Amino acid sequence: MSDTTPAWASSTTWKKVAIWVTAGSFVVLILLTFDSLSKTSPGAGKVPAYAVINKEIDYRMDAGKKHFMPVIGKDAPLFGKALSEGEAEALVALGKKTVQAKNCINCHTILGNGAYYAPDLTRAWLDPNWRSPAEREALMLAFLKDPKTNAVTFTSGRRMPRLGITDEEARGVVAFLKWMSAIDTNGFPHNFKTIHHQED
Repeated sequence: MSDTTPAWASSTTWKKVAIWVTAGSFVVLILLTFDSLSKTSPGAGKVPAYAVINKEIDYRMDAGKKHFMPVIGKDAPLFGKALSEGEAEALVALGKKTVQAKNCINCHTILGNGAYYAPDLTRAWLDPNWRSPAEREALMLAFLKDPKTNAVTFTSGRRMPRLGITDEEARGVVAFLKWMSAIDTNGFPHNFKTIHHQED
């Protein structure tokens, strides 16, 4: 007696289909990964080079794109010293590693990832609670090292604990936050009023 099972119902056929679909999906995943890396690497696409921390950064509505965009302005070196791309990268990397080591996303959101207990840090460099651009760097450094004593606002009643951040780590975190504020996030967060709007 011959086997009359149609090909579409054969277990052998579906095993082959599963293998080809899995292999095809794997190839597509690899291609998408390389495409994403090329568009999200610093200095390419919507992510600025690290040396952007040497510039003034704002966040304003772009009428053509119909969403808010980072605006890179005149020279405004972080901590008063212009850094090379390599120096800027090292400082931003230290800040990013510090943010990761201190588990900041347990309370904060960064670029859409993390918790919502504390303020979103995506545009923290531009937060108007730092009073003015002239005071901002000193206030941020003081706050990171001793948040209880140097908190700018307690509107939520929540308190950031002292995390044992060193002077150099604090400088790195500030550099990371400034660099991150220059990333084009397709209008996120929307209607965010920056520290520069207080001067308009």
